[in-house]
Amino acid sequence: MTGKPNKDGFKMSLGNYRSDLSGDERLLMAIVRAAESFKRLVSGIFRKVDLSFPQYNILRVLDASTEGRSRITEVSRVMLVSCANMTGLAKRLEKRGFISRKSDPKDERVTLLEITAKGKSTLGEIEGTRDRILEDMLAGFNEADKEELLKLVRRLVRNSQNAPSSR
Repeated sequence: MTGKPNKDGFKMSLGNYRSDLSGDERLLMAIVRAAESFKRLVSGIFRKVDLSFPQYNILRVLDASTEGRSRITEVSRVMLVSCANMTGLAKRLEKRGFISRKSDPKDERVTLLEITAKGKSTLGEIEGTRDRILEDMLAGFNEADKEELLKLVRRLVRNSQNAPSSR
Protein backbone atom coordinates (compact mmCIF):
# COMPACT_ATOMS: atom_id res chain seq x y z
CA MET A 1 0.00 0.00 0.00
CA THR A 2 1.07 3.52 -0.60
CA GLY A 3 -0.02 6.80 0.88
CA LYS A 4 0.21 8.42 4.28
CA PRO A 5 -0.67 6.48 7.43
CA ASN A 6 -4.07 7.42 8.80
CA LYS A 7 -4.76 7.99 12.51
CA ASP A 8 -4.60 4.19 13.08
CA GLY A 9 -1.10 4.05 11.60
CA PHE A 10 -2.22 2.24 8.44
CA LYS A 11 -1.63 3.32 4.90
CA MET A 12 -5.18 3.27 3.70
CA SER A 13 -4.89 4.69 0.21
CA LEU A 14 -3.80 2.91 -2.91
CA GLY A 15 -3.95 4.91 -6.09
CA ASN A 16 -7.39 6.45 -5.99
CA TYR A 17 -8.67 4.10 -3.26
CA ARG A 18 -9.74 5.65 0.02
CA SER A 19 -10.86 3.45 2.89
CA ASP A 20 -14.56 3.52 3.63
CA LEU A 21 -14.33 1.35 6.74
CA SER A 22 -16.58 2.33 9.63
CA GLY A 23 -15.03 3.05 13.02
CA ASP A 24 -16.03 -0.43 14.20
CA GLU A 25 -14.43 -2.06 11.16
CA ARG A 26 -11.25 0.01 11.64
CA LEU A 27 -11.07 -1.18 15.24
CA LEU A 28 -11.43 -4.84 14.31
CA MET A 29 -8.98 -4.48 11.41
CA ALA A 30 -6.44 -2.90 13.77
CA ILE A 31 -6.74 -5.92 16.08
CA VAL A 32 -6.36 -8.29 13.12
CA ARG A 33 -3.32 -6.37 11.84
CA ALA A 34 -1.66 -6.48 15.26
CA ALA A 35 -2.26 -10.23 15.50
CA GLU A 36 -0.99 -10.81 11.96
CA SER A 37 2.10 -8.69 12.63
CA PHE A 38 2.87 -10.70 15.76
CA LYS A 39 2.36 -13.98 13.93
CA ARG A 40 4.57 -12.87 11.02
CA LEU A 41 7.37 -11.69 13.30
CA VAL A 42 7.47 -14.76 15.52
CA SER A 43 6.98 -17.16 12.62
CA GLY A 44 10.35 -16.00 11.29
CA ILE A 45 11.93 -17.12 14.57
CA PHE A 46 10.10 -20.44 14.50
CA ARG A 47 11.21 -21.19 10.93
CA LYS A 48 14.84 -20.93 12.04
CA VAL A 49 14.25 -23.89 14.37
CA ASP A 50 12.08 -25.80 11.87
CA LEU A 51 8.72 -25.06 13.51
CA SER A 52 5.48 -23.63 12.19
CA PHE A 53 3.34 -21.31 14.31
CA PRO A 54 0.85 -24.11 15.19
CA GLN A 55 3.69 -26.52 15.99
CA TYR A 56 5.22 -23.94 18.33
CA ASN A 57 1.85 -23.58 20.05
CA ILE A 58 1.63 -27.34 20.58
CA LEU A 59 5.03 -27.25 22.28
CA ARG A 60 3.90 -24.32 24.45
CA VAL A 61 0.70 -26.13 25.49
CA LEU A 62 2.61 -29.31 26.33
CA ASP A 63 5.32 -27.41 28.19
CA ALA A 64 2.62 -25.79 30.35
CA SER A 65 0.86 -29.14 30.97
CA THR A 66 1.43 -31.32 34.00
CA GLU A 67 4.61 -33.35 33.43
CA GLY A 68 4.79 -31.91 29.88
CA ARG A 69 2.09 -34.32 28.76
CA SER A 70 -1.51 -34.02 27.58
CA ARG A 71 -4.14 -35.84 25.56
CA ILE A 72 -4.17 -34.85 21.91
CA THR A 73 -7.85 -33.91 22.26
CA GLU A 74 -7.04 -31.50 25.10
CA VAL A 75 -4.25 -29.83 23.13
CA SER A 76 -6.63 -29.60 20.17
CA ARG A 77 -9.26 -27.92 22.35
CA VAL A 78 -6.81 -25.38 23.78
CA MET A 79 -5.52 -24.50 20.32
CA LEU A 80 -8.95 -24.48 18.64
CA VAL A 81 -7.65 -26.92 16.02
CA SER A 82 -9.52 -29.99 14.75
CA CYS A 83 -8.29 -33.39 15.91
CA ALA A 84 -7.54 -34.35 12.30
CA ASN A 85 -5.20 -31.35 11.91
CA MET A 86 -3.67 -32.02 15.33
CA THR A 87 -2.76 -35.55 14.31
CA GLY A 88 -0.78 -34.35 11.29
CA LEU A 89 0.94 -31.60 13.28
CA ALA A 90 1.81 -34.04 16.07
CA LYS A 91 3.20 -36.64 13.63
CA ARG A 92 5.51 -34.04 12.09
CA LEU A 93 6.69 -32.86 15.52
CA GLU A 94 7.32 -36.46 16.58
CA LYS A 95 9.25 -37.24 13.40
CA ARG A 96 11.61 -34.34 14.15
CA GLY A 97 11.99 -35.29 17.82
CA PHE A 98 10.12 -32.37 19.44
CA ILE A 99 7.43 -34.56 21.04
CA SER A 100 6.57 -38.20 21.61
CA ARG A 101 3.18 -39.76 20.94
CA LYS A 102 1.88 -42.83 22.73
CA SER A 103 -1.34 -44.53 23.70
CA ASP A 104 -2.75 -43.85 27.14
CA PRO A 105 -2.20 -47.01 29.24
CA LYS A 106 -5.64 -46.43 30.82
CA ASP A 107 -7.41 -46.17 27.44
CA GLU A 108 -5.56 -47.22 24.28
CA ARG A 109 -7.96 -45.22 22.10
CA VAL A 110 -6.49 -42.04 23.59
CA THR A 111 -3.26 -40.54 22.26
CA LEU A 112 -0.95 -38.77 24.69
CA LEU A 113 1.52 -36.14 23.53
CA GLU A 114 4.62 -35.36 25.55
CA ILE A 115 7.24 -32.69 24.97
CA THR A 116 10.78 -34.06 24.67
CA ALA A 117 14.06 -32.59 25.88
CA LYS A 118 14.62 -31.31 22.33
CA GLY A 119 11.21 -29.63 22.38
CA LYS A 120 11.95 -27.96 25.72
CA SER A 121 15.40 -26.80 24.65
CA THR A 122 13.99 -25.41 21.39
CA LEU A 123 11.44 -23.36 23.34
CA GLY A 124 14.30 -22.08 25.48
CA GLU A 125 16.33 -21.14 22.39
CA ILE A 126 13.64 -18.90 20.96
CA GLU A 127 12.30 -17.44 24.21
CA GLY A 128 14.59 -14.39 24.33
CA THR A 129 13.92 -13.31 20.75
CA ARG A 130 10.19 -13.90 21.15
CA ASP A 131 10.19 -11.84 24.36
CA ARG A 132 11.97 -8.95 22.61
CA ILE A 133 9.30 -8.96 19.91
CA LEU A 134 6.60 -8.87 22.59
CA GLU A 135 8.35 -5.99 24.36
CA ASP A 136 8.66 -4.04 21.10
CA MET A 137 5.01 -4.60 20.18
CA LEU A 138 3.80 -3.62 23.64
CA ALA A 139 6.13 -0.64 24.08
CA GLY A 140 4.36 2.19 25.87
CA PHE A 141 1.78 -0.10 27.47
CA ASN A 142 2.01 -0.35 31.26
CA GLU A 143 0.70 -3.41 33.13
CA ALA A 144 -2.68 -1.76 33.73
CA ASP A 145 -2.99 -1.00 29.99
CA LYS A 146 -2.19 -4.61 29.14
CA GLU A 147 -4.72 -5.99 31.64
CA GLU A 148 -7.42 -3.64 30.34
CA LEU A 149 -6.67 -4.51 26.71
CA LEU A 150 -6.74 -8.22 27.54
CA LYS A 151 -10.09 -7.80 29.29
CA LEU A 152 -11.52 -5.94 26.30
CA VAL A 153 -10.21 -8.41 23.72
CA ARG A 154 -11.61 -11.32 25.74
CA ARG A 155 -15.00 -9.58 25.73
CA LEU A 156 -14.68 -9.16 21.96
CA VAL A 157 -13.94 -12.88 21.60
CA ARG A 158 -16.98 -13.79 23.73
CA ASN A 159 -19.15 -11.43 21.70
CA SER A 160 -17.91 -12.93 18.44
CA GLN A 161 -18.86 -16.41 19.67
CA ASN A 162 -22.40 -15.17 20.23
CA ALA A 163 -22.71 -13.25 16.95
CA PRO A 164 -25.62 -14.41 14.74
CA SER A 165 -23.37 -15.49 11.86
CA SER A 166 -21.40 -17.88 14.07
CA ARG A 167 -24.39 -19.69 15.58
